[in-house]
Amino acid sequence: MTGVSKGIGAAIVREIAQQGAAVVVNYLSDQKGGEAVVEDIIRKGGKAVAVQADVSKAAGVKMLFEEAKKAFGPPGILVNNAGVYRFEPIETVTEEEFHRQFDRNVLSVLLCIQEALTYFGEKGGSIITISSVASVRATPMSAVYSASKSAVDSMTRTLSKELGAKKIRINSILPGPTQTEGNQVIGTDAEQLILANTPMGRVGQPEDVAQLAVFLASDDTAWITGQKICVSGGFD
Repeated sequence: MTGVSKGIGAAIVREIAQQGAAVVVNYLSDQKGGEAVVEDIIRKGGKAVAVQADVSKAAGVKMLFEEAKKAFGPPGILVNNAGVYRFEPIETVTEEEFHRQFDRNVLSVLLCIQEALTYFGEKGGSIITISSVASVRATPMSAVYSASKSAVDSMTRTLSKELGAKKIRINSILPGPTQTEGNQVIGTDAEQLILANTPMGRVGQPEDVAQLAVFLASDDTAWITGQKICVSGGFD
């Protein structure tokens, strides 16, 4: 799983490990966070290993999967969670910022899926892409981020048609506003705006997303592919 040192990624990998799966915790720069997640999983009886890799680079992705195979054998589940964002007016978006978001949010997904296909066996596998309600809900100051997540959704839908014959299913999760270490929503001015537009009346928690990810990773969803599912309390 990519981008797992904190937040939604950490919650997902913990839940999947709790269900008995051996997990690979990928991080880019937060070594302390990645290792803390692994230690927590192992302390609770699970199996996990941390691997530093830049998944926006083909060489980094190849190394990540090689280390995963060494640790636990060929993977059967891929969760693409690595991502970055910046909310800013269109007038200030730079070429560098565009490529930063698209390389991390879109190219990394493509590269990881390509590599996963060389490891998935005859039984196929499950691919989960972490998108955002920003891909379906017009949000000011997010032109680049929203476009990158829309690209992820489109890739997911297209690949569901392409990979179905290989028994590989792929689905996209679209979290709404979620309280994480990198996205402190509760207690800010933004919280009131979010609550006013969220029928369920609260900000999301990483565990809300993690529970759906576990479901999509399981054999219980063997007939579900090509879907984009919002986890947003109705904010979408």
